[in-house]
Amino acid sequence: MPCLSPTPDPAVLLVLLPPAAGEDPGEAGPAATLRGLRQRLGPAVRVLSIDEASHPAVVRSFGPPELPACVLMRQGVELWRQPGLPSAEALLATLAAAAPPG
Repeated sequence: MPCLSPTPDPAVLLVLLPPAAGEDPGEAGPAATLRGLRQRLGPAVRVLSIDEASHPAVVRSFGPPELPACVLMRQGVELWRQPGLPSAEALLATLAAAAPPG
């Protein structure tokens, strides 16, 4: 039986969000930013949004000082954290530095 080499675990970007506040579809809010990030990052980084209304214990477990907040993880280890939702360009640069592939 051939031995398959394991694929590296992708980093996971957790985006902790406040309860949905009726986002205006005409504006570039968190949902639009997340869609753009998912498209630009591809399989290298999984982007997961965690809404405080749906998962309050998970959001509280990270103890963010404000929402939204971003936490980058790989194999259960926190690599980076930032309060607020940065621009896609700033986040891509940070992710490239904090979580190189492999």
